[in-house]
Amino acid sequence: MTAPTRERLRVPVEALRWTCDLTSLGFATTADLPRESAIVGQVRGVRALQFGLGIDQPGYNIFVSGAPGTGRSTYTRGEVERAAQAKPVPSDWCYVRNFAAADQPVAISLPAGEGQAFRAQVADLVTEVREGLRRAFASEAYEQQRATVAKQYEQQLGEIWQALENQAKIRSLMLQRTPTGILTVAVDLQGRPITPEVFQSLPEGERQRIADRSKELEEVLAEAQRKARSLEREGREALRQFDAQTAKFVIDTPVERLKDADRDHAKVVAFLNAIEQDMLEHLAELRGDDEGERPRQELPFPRQDPYARYQVNLLVDHRGTHGAPVIIETNPTYYNLVGKAEYRSEFGALLTDFTMIKAGALHRANGGFLILQARDVLTNPYAYDGLKRALRSQEIRIEHLGEAAGLLPTATLRPDPIALDIKVVLIGTPDVFHLLYGLDEEFEKLFKIRADFDVTIDRTPANQEEYVRAIAAICHRTGSCHFDPSGVAAVLEHSARLAASQDKLSTRFNEVVEIVFEATAWAREGGSPVVTREHVRRAVEEKAYRSNLLEERIRELITKGVILVDTDGAVTGQINGLSVLQLGDYTFGQPSRITARAYVGGRGVVNIERETQMSGRVHSKGVFVLASFLASRFAQAHPLSLSASLTFEQLYSDVDGDSASSTELYALLSELSGLPIAQGLAVTGSVNQMGEVQPIGGVNEKIEGFYYVCKAKGLTGRQGVVIPHQNVRDLMLREEVVAACREGRFAIWAVHTIDEGIEVLTDSEAGARGSDGRFPPTSVNGRVETRLAELAKRYREFGPTPEHPKDTPPAST
Repeated sequence: MTAPTRERLRVPVEALRWTCDLTSLGFATTADLPRESAIVGQVRGVRALQFGLGIDQPGYNIFVSGAPGTGRSTYTRGEVERAAQAKPVPSDWCYVRNFAAADQPVAISLPAGEGQAFRAQVADLVTEVREGLRRAFASEAYEQQRATVAKQYEQQLGEIWQALENQAKIRSLMLQRTPTGILTVAVDLQGRPITPEVFQSLPEGERQRIADRSKELEEVLAEAQRKARSLEREGREALRQFDAQTAKFVIDTPVERLKDADRDHAKVVAFLNAIEQDMLEHLAELRGDDEGERPRQELPFPRQDPYARYQVNLLVDHRGTHGAPVIIETNPTYYNLVGKAEYRSEFGALLTDFTMIKAGALHRANGGFLILQARDVLTNPYAYDGLKRALRSQEIRIEHLGEAAGLLPTATLRPDPIALDIKVVLIGTPDVFHLLYGLDEEFEKLFKIRADFDVTIDRTPANQEEYVRAIAAICHRTGSCHFDPSGVAAVLEHSARLAASQDKLSTRFNEVVEIVFEATAWAREGGSPVVTREHVRRAVEEKAYRSNLLEERIRELITKGVILVDTDGAVTGQINGLSVLQLGDYTFGQPSRITARAYVGGRGVVNIERETQMSGRVHSKGVFVLASFLASRFAQAHPLSLSASLTFEQLYSDVDGDSASSTELYALLSELSGLPIAQGLAVTGSVNQMGEVQPIGGVNEKIEGFYYVCKAKGLTGRQGVVIPHQNVRDLMLREEVVAACREGRFAIWAVHTIDEGIEVLTDSEAGARGSDGRFPPTSVNGRVETRLAELAKRYREFGPTPEHPKDTPPAST
């Protein structure tokens, strides 16, 4: 190949890296720039998010998708908080006891800020009633009036018993009270009881008359006892009514006062009426009469306050809320989302009541916004199902997890459901979005808005200006050293490298922030008041140094000859391929030797990695594609009869990807043509069936990986890398590599086709078919065609026989 042709394919030095023009920045330091900045360049995501926040219809919840570190979470939170300020403060929510069904607490909604006042008012009511009852039932007036009522019934009872005793005297009998009841006893003339011995000594007729009189008196006694018991019941009822009237007088005043204050809230009025009725029904319990004479401290367990049933459980309190609430739940478990009823242990039993109901994130965010990380929701059992159930039914229903999961139902509370009006914002990666969209039929109905944040943006002047403002805002906000124009330019160039394109900037701001912080640290260590390009460069290099131990170990093994990679000379059928390894936060390129061998046979191109099950599907496809190209170019006149093998030497792990398919094809063309490939060159790029070289990823890391190997073994000026021409705009090489290319110690070539690539590698003309349909005999393609014809001829001469019907690999020993 002529020198002008080689020079034509060489990538100019100025195209190896984009360098920011300092004159376009227009500031002395970032301290001169505003403190605030908007998100940079995410027009699509910003418009979608703003639209989703503005539409107030069911199902228009938002899924914010994007890679971590793109600012999606920070920006989303800021936009949601701004939207929340324009919305009204939602209602407070309380749970109170359902006196008709204690396991079904009643939910009460009150205007924002009134929940706390209502709870305090009810607490004051209970205190007033407690003290009022204590004073009323301890007063002398109460005792006197109660004694008067009791005396009336005692007098009537005395009259009954007096009449009964008179009836006994008429019959010469006497009534005698015993623990087992009232007995009738005969008396003598002096009115003294007749002993059993005297009674037995009486004549039979006298005993019979006494028995008859006793029987008559027993009938009268039974009737009197019935009247006495009825009168006792009336007396107890009268005393109870008297106590109730006394208590009602105490209870009515605070209850009516509170009812008047909350006349517009029907549920509050109903609750207050229920309180009054329940207090009257449980008056004895409230007074503590059921304890008798036993001191409270002697009870076997602490007695629960009977007034606790009248408390108000303030579930959601918006006293200090301005606008709609914005809740960010960092641990979205099932209970943390939908709420729960807690339990307390008493003598081995688990008990609960309405006061132990706790709000979930849905309760706290009701009427506003709830921000969740999709991964956290999906990794917590039943959390996603609980969230969907609430959004679908538009109500929050607190259920025990056992019932929600369809397991054995347990005796627990079933509080009133609370109406739900909320907008949920899920934040996750695009993979999670597509997974949910494809596997969950309800997802698209519940999350109709997708706000997609890209990992790169176009490097336009407007975006570049916003980027600079973002760097300044970081410095203002965090107290970092401010940057001079050279420092900002270095950050922009590093961002372009992260984006792997000269025309793009990375939106992974967490990585940019790291560089800002670390460059600040190096500036302060050096006593510089501002961050310069040198500080940014050192921050980038030191960050890489902390993670590149394995890269240096591999380079050391190559230098020592343990891993065989040649960087000088020329070898037939052997070429340097380039791959990318990623270890955590560090990515680097690694050269490896690829070899090809051709021999007589009919197996075609054999991918040794595929035969040993070490080849991924994409890599296997790449080998099939290069074999198809080989056949389409050289098997138009006769069948392609050859056996060839391709392999990555010293590869001990799986290989995938098609970025080495052009490299493997070059090695095979070299083997077939007999023309050696310069070992100072490395190649990357895939190939299609038309022989066109296609772009690949990680081009910067691949070039730099081979450059540092060449540097370690000695730069000769004849070394470089062949890349697809489409990857030229992706070049953001380190300044050291660019300097080596400028000084002629290293070079980058960009090719469009396999023919251009093989010319660079072999320094020979690829050759094109002439008018006779043949390639020039001394060209690469001509040599390959001649070699294939020879292999085909030999295969026919020594082809399959009946004993050996097909070409088989040699048996292993």
